[in-house]
Order: sequence, then C-alpha cells, then structure tokens
Amino acid sequence: MSRLVALVPAAGGGSRFGGDAPKQYALLGGRTLLARTLDRLAAALSPCDVVVALAREDSHYDAAVGARAGVVALRCGGDTRALTVANALAELAPRCADDDWMLVHDAARPCVPVDAVLRLVAELTRDSVGGLLAIPVADTLKREDRDEPGRVRVTESRVGLWQAQTPQMFRFGLLRAALALPDALEATDEAQAVEALAATGACRQPRLVVGSAQNIKVTYPSDLVFAAAIIAAQGDRG
Repeated sequence: MSRLVALVPAAGGGSRFGGDAPKQYALLGGRTLLARTLDRLAAALSPCDVVVALAREDSHYDAAVGARAGVVALRCGGDTRALTVANALAELAPRCADDDWMLVHDAARPCVPVDAVLRLVAELTRDSVGGLLAIPVADTLKREDRDEPGRVRVTESRVGLWQAQTPQMFRFGLLRAALALPDALEATDEAQAVEALAATGACRQPRLVVGSAQNIKVTYPSDLVFAAAIIAAQGDRG
C-alpha cells in the first residue's frame, strides 16, 4: 500500500513580505504561520509523516516551532522552491517508493480547510499521477500593454482558467523525474514541473481538484488580517 508523506517547503526568505525573519515565522494570532500550517496538516492527515524543508542556515525553527511528533526538519533548502523540494526528495529517496504519495503544501497557507485536504487525498488516491487543489478563476483578467505600461492591452478570457493552490500531491518517483527535467527548477509549483513531464508523453497531466477560497496564501503583512479572520471563522479544526 502506498504511503503518504507531507512536505512543507519553508526555506524562502519572504522578500515581498519584509520583516526581520522569514515570512513563515511571522506571527498569526500569537503563533507562527509555519506552526499553524503544521497544525492544519496534522488535523487533516494524522497519522502522517511530515517533512519541513528549511534553509540550510535557518536559525528560527527550533525556537519558533520546535520538536513535534511525526515532524522531521531537513535543512536542505535551495535557491528556488523547486530546488528545495528536489533536495528534500533526494534525502527521502532511501525511504520512499516510487508509488508513494508526496503531498506538498505551502508554509504560508495556514487556512487550508481540513475538508479540502481530505478531498484532494480521496480524489487522487487511485490516480496514476496526482494533482492539485485549485479554484476556477472568477475575476475578469486584464493583460497590461508592454508598450504602454499601466494601461490595458486586452481582456483575457477566463474560460477554463483555474487558480492553483496547495496542497499538490504526486507520486514520489514521478515528481522526482519531473524535477530532474531541464528548466524544472524554475517551476513555481510542483504541478508545473509535472506538466512539463506530461508534455513528453511520460504521464498524464495533473488532475484539478476543487479547493477553497479560504485557502489564501500569506504574501504581504496585510494578508495576516484576512488569515486571522478566516481562522477565527473556521474554528479550531478548520
């Protein structure tokens, strides 16, 4: 039977967020984003092995999060998210089979509803590839004019467009193969890397699983206000 391992890339510096510490250590209701994210995964997936991929020079985790049952911290971070994930997979390779599942979730998505995580796992369990949480794009999309920045060039059709979220869940061997492709380490999420692998004919394209508008990603300090409101409305379990 395939096992499931959750991976939380947490090696970024959060340059858009600012502050003295990386974004994942910002406080949300008195606790760090990373701690809250780990709590949410535990509520949805326990018992499940969880791996946190930290920057090699991380000096915050031990004090800000600390030891947790079932959680292993690896200081294997790279210059990009994709490289951090690839490094973590390399370290996990001796104890993971190719058909095991890797569920990758952003450290800065502490509001993901438990039922959304459970839906992702349930819908992908028998899939040969995997997929991701996402929501259909509802807003009108404008493309900026490159020749006249700040002005609209055209309105883009939103038909068939989805906004990607995490978790994203793929077979271990397939995700490693995808991240080994040329230019894969520039991918902004795991699904993009797998899409490139699918384009070679090696597998099918990732599956879309309906996510939740509550599953926001904290990118700027102002996002903490919205995250706090969502968590308060969700209650303890989410």
